[in-house]
Amino acid sequence: MKKVIIIFSSIFAILIASFAIDQYYRLFVRNIVSLDDEPHLIYIYPNTSLDSLTNILSEQFQISSHWNWQLHCRLLKFRHPKTGCYKINPSEGDLAVIRRIRNGEQTPVEVTFNRIRTRQQLAKRLADQLQLDSASIASRLCSEEYMAQFGLNLETAVCLFIPNTYELYWTISPDRLFERMKTEYQLFWTPARQNKAKKIGLSQSQVQTLASIVESETNKDFEYPIIAGLYLNRLRKGMPLQACPTIIFAWQDFSMRRVLKKHLEIDSPYNTYKRKGLPPGPIRVAKPATIDAVLNYTPSDYLFMCASADFDGTNHFSSSYKQHAAYARAYQAELNRRKIIK
Repeated sequence: MKKVIIIFSSIFAILIASFAIDQYYRLFVRNIVSLDDEPHLIYIYPNTSLDSLTNILSEQFQISSHWNWQLHCRLLKFRHPKTGCYKINPSEGDLAVIRRIRNGEQTPVEVTFNRIRTRQQLAKRLADQLQLDSASIASRLCSEEYMAQFGLNLETAVCLFIPNTYELYWTISPDRLFERMKTEYQLFWTPARQNKAKKIGLSQSQVQTLASIVESETNKDFEYPIIAGLYLNRLRKGMPLQACPTIIFAWQDFSMRRVLKKHLEIDSPYNTYKRKGLPPGPIRVAKPATIDAVLNYTPSDYLFMCASADFDGTNHFSSSYKQHAAYARAYQAELNRRKIIK
């Protein structure tokens, strides 16, 4: 009888030990395993339940023991996942994942924005990458009173956003987002850049406005400082810029490939054919490299430019209208040949 008791006690002890080892392993070492051996970001929206979190995890991870996962959540009193973006490593124990999400230890997301033409596009692009409503961003961008605190107005609001890759928390508030962009804006506009802007007689917003036109004129980076110098020449001589991209912006028709005479009649502060000087604000969110190209423009006597009739993305630059007119005729002829009418 004593021998039987010892055997059963040993078996019970082994079972207890096995259970304890398994619990330790699932809790501290490995219970959540990536399906592709890669880390992944999971996004938890407001009011996400524990069951929903389990389903979210199961999309990219294998929960080796659902029973253990549920047990550990109960023992650790984990009932309400915190909203946020969290990085889950390829292999983790339940404790690390539960603590991270319970404590709201978020992983920043990388936020980028480029090729933005309007405030509405900017708001949407940001909202697509953050847990924000685009309307909450757009309402601030479109508020004279709100943007005044940053020294900007309705037309120059997008100047606050210098294109780059930023690490932000997914749950950042709209106001915190704008404060962060203010910090980045101030970091970009170093004393050296501010001094260069003063030397060419432009404010920071005007530099960004000119950069937005330059960037819209070509996709060849090496032309940026040349075009910047050309437009600065026109500004100094009191000549209208006559920049076709500003006409396209005025019409808000970004599918337009050919600016016709009828388009030049639009009554808009962005019509640089009718109005001298720079338009009231940028026509796109200019890249840092383009802003620097304006600040470090190439001096020349150029006053005119025309897209190459070779359609290779380059431009012809001229100091005389006669030469420019020849380039323009060749380009118009090629447009007609290709049947590009609008």
